[in-house]
Amino acid sequence: MATILKEQTHYVFDFDSTLTQVEAFEELAEIALKKNAEKNKIIQKIKEITDLGIDGKISFTQSLEQRIQLLHAHKDHLEILVKRLKKKISPSISRNKDFFKRNAAAIYVISAGFKEFIDPIVKQYNIEAKRVYANTFKYDKKGNIIGFDTKNLLSKHNGKIDQLKAIHLPGEVYVIGDGYSDYVMKEAGLAHKFFAYTENIARENILKKADHITPSLDEFLYVNKLPMSISYPKNRIKALLLENVHDDAVQLFRSEGYEVQVMKKSLTEAELCEAVKGVSILGIRSKTQITKKVLDHADRLMAIGAFCIGTNQIDLETCTHKGICVLNAPYSNTRSVVELALGEMIMLMRKTFDQSANVHKGIWEKSASHSAEIRGKKLGIIGYGNIGSQLSVMAESLGMQVHYYDVVEKLALGNAHKCDSLKDLLKKVDILTIHVDGNKANKNLIGEKEFKMMKDGVVFLNLSRGFVVDVKALAENIKSGKVKGAAVDVFPEEPHANSTNFETELKGLPNVILTPHVGGSTEEAQKNIADYVPSRIMDYINTGNSFASVNFPNIQLPTFPHLHRFLHIHENVPGMLAQINSVLAKYNVNIEGQYLKTNEQIGYLITDINKKYNHDVIRDLKQIKNTIRFRVLY
Repeated sequence: MATILKEQTHYVFDFDSTLTQVEAFEELAEIALKKNAEKNKIIQKIKEITDLGIDGKISFTQSLEQRIQLLHAHKDHLEILVKRLKKKISPSISRNKDFFKRNAAAIYVISAGFKEFIDPIVKQYNIEAKRVYANTFKYDKKGNIIGFDTKNLLSKHNGKIDQLKAIHLPGEVYVIGDGYSDYVMKEAGLAHKFFAYTENIARENILKKADHITPSLDEFLYVNKLPMSISYPKNRIKALLLENVHDDAVQLFRSEGYEVQVMKKSLTEAELCEAVKGVSILGIRSKTQITKKVLDHADRLMAIGAFCIGTNQIDLETCTHKGICVLNAPYSNTRSVVELALGEMIMLMRKTFDQSANVHKGIWEKSASHSAEIRGKKLGIIGYGNIGSQLSVMAESLGMQVHYYDVVEKLALGNAHKCDSLKDLLKKVDILTIHVDGNKANKNLIGEKEFKMMKDGVVFLNLSRGFVVDVKALAENIKSGKVKGAAVDVFPEEPHANSTNFETELKGLPNVILTPHVGGSTEEAQKNIADYVPSRIMDYINTGNSFASVNFPNIQLPTFPHLHRFLHIHENVPGMLAQINSVLAKYNVNIEGQYLKTNEQIGYLITDINKKYNHDVIRDLKQIKNTIRFRVLY
């Protein structure tokens, strides 16, 4: 039997754009007008009339009459409409089905919509037809919708006020809706609180009038201290995305319900110290430096997403000590970097850029001199990670002989040959390309000494990190002819934002390709990153799974909706698991599942328990010595 969690409180919901993501009338128009050549024009007119009625600018009776005249719908269309609407329930409504089940006797729907399509939808949320107050259609003998019951209170101006009066609900009444016609029930003194529901649409004319703006049902339940399916409303979780992160990432976070702030540029340390306050999720690319000072100002930060491969711009040690999970996209732009490297090798071997510049100047110099194929050439790869190894395979398929060097033992792919030392690699290759990570030990990996070891006429590429090459030494070796051509995508000092004021010793040198750190900047790569990083962050926030984190022990476990999940991040010291389980035992908490994983710095424990427990256990778990962070999920 359903029980009312909050005595003498009744919850009155609107239907369109509240329980559902859409206006049902507009969806019905899409169905009914499917073959009408004027469909888009008519639907736009219907939307305008809907808004005029919702905002109180015309009477609802007028709004209803005008829309039905434009609709030309049939009774058969309603069955199709119901199937559509079942797929378009507001996400937070859908995930809090238990609220409707437990409070069925206290929940009402008062809508200017129609019972014919509302009843079948809300039935699955335990709202009986007798608690649904809405209009009803009139049909002709052929089943065409020709009008509505004009005696129904909800077909008239201020119909919701009259309907709520007629129901005469005892105790407190809370109205949850998105329109002016919902607010007026509070204005008329019939409802005690009005919650402006903005999950699907925010109507400016009612936001200031609301007792509370409710971006989701989670927020409504949280404010009223009612049980909900998640531990914390997502609209209260703020995400800050910097450096022009792909819009797909922005939309993914927003669709999940997070508050998202977007900035196109990177920020200085001082700017970031201010901007990061109150932020739970921080998204960056390669230019933003996440220092200890920044992290000390991050009072709510749970996760950092690096929308790139490298994470050397992030103080990972401090993040770990503060319980901040860092995730990146180690594979998402690999192909883009590899394709650019291959293309630049071909261009440099053919001196294509210099020839193109000459033709632009009107100079015609057709010659095969110093122009060669890459087939048969020896390619040297420094760094045989994700990019280096994929480049190895593709270069070999083009007929190149591949040699590589890596400080870590890596299995050769195809016919690639592993060199035992950097010197061994440098002296034998025709083309040299660098693909190392941001480890500080790689600073000035290639300098004057290394250039001297290379073959005369070598082609040189750096698409990894700016600081791994002594740029001055590279410039001198290009001028001397030791280096036949070079492609550089990364520089020791790069602008924080797009700018025309950039200087380097390599400017103006012959057969040199300079690009502004765009190795991984393709539409495909940025979209892949925009899909991958947010999904990993949201998985961590929603389930605690730390799979693919660069600083946390990696855990990936299934979720159990009927259980609560405790996440305990602590310093990796002996006896922590025993202390945690001792506290759980003290409160007779039954452990349904538990998994602990550690690295050198921290331990990460996930514990699944039954939902019924003494909440004082949370306080005691937080107070265990060496606890870094504690979270409760579901």
